[in-house]
Amino acid sequence: MSKVMRAVEITSPGGPQVLQPTQRPMPQPAPGQVVLKVAYAGVNRPDALQRAGAYDPPPGASDLPGLEASGEVVALGDGVTEWALGDQVCALLPGGGYAEYVATPAAHCLRIPQGMGMKEAACLPETFFTVYSNVFTRGGLKAGERFLVHGGSSGIGTTAIQLAQAFGARVFATAGSDDKCAACVRLGAEKAINYRSADFVEVMQAEGGADLILDMVGGDYIPRNIKALALDGRLVQIAFLQGPVVELNFAQLMMRRLTITGSTLRPQSDLAKAAIAGALSEHVWPLLDAGRVAPVMDSTFALADAASAHARMEESNHIGKIVLEVGG
Repeated sequence: MSKVMRAVEITSPGGPQVLQPTQRPMPQPAPGQVVLKVAYAGVNRPDALQRAGAYDPPPGASDLPGLEASGEVVALGDGVTEWALGDQVCALLPGGGYAEYVATPAAHCLRIPQGMGMKEAACLPETFFTVYSNVFTRGGLKAGERFLVHGGSSGIGTTAIQLAQAFGARVFATAGSDDKCAACVRLGAEKAINYRSADFVEVMQAEGGADLILDMVGGDYIPRNIKALALDGRLVQIAFLQGPVVELNFAQLMMRRLTITGSTLRPQSDLAKAAIAGALSEHVWPLLDAGRVAPVMDSTFALADAASAHARMEESNHIGKIVLEVGG
């Protein structure tokens, strides 16, 4: 293997144009890690936050963006026994996915689901780790409960709709156009709410309230989410596209026994992420194998054209996942 590789780096904090092709030394696997020859890398909102200077990599992680990829195992660190050279996997990454090669803990890799290509598999880790851990582990969604996800046409949203529906919940979603709402319904949402023309609070209250809400909007959605919850309802916050600061009357939490929680994935320990990977392998990968759940694909860009991929994502016209073709 060559000692240098193609990559895309963040030259300075800023807009998509600061993503520029470069060359970097190939990563070497630390104990417990594998090195993947990247086929495709997923593009996610945290990548854009990092590019803008608002989401620093955790200590020891690559400064290159990219939190998920698919590829072939080409090097094994000390102690790795669960994978062999030549295995094809998809993986959650600590960073560094916008490159020909990337190192990641072996325990954060998952096999490619049956019948699925590398391009689709590259879209699984970031969103499926996030959705499963927040909706089911943290949020405790049960069959028959009413579940509302905001941003239903996003990568997170399309994943959450499918998983919640597959596990027997009643699914509701918000989106910003009639086309996006129609896509949510096709994926399994009982009702999709165009937030430009309808009030999700009124819709959910008419249904009896949401038992669980997954929100990445924040801002003025937070007090509205509280109003939209049923008795004993739970709000799980995973991002703040409209900001994290809001005035809130907490008496409602006491009177209606509400729970507010949330998490971010990237700063969690390797052990915590490995536990999520194990839960996904047991509970979700069989659904992917059977074709009951699948990533929704929006568009593919060349690695060197990562700036255009970010521009596409930030226009918010996409439905589903955007990927970079790295090795094909």
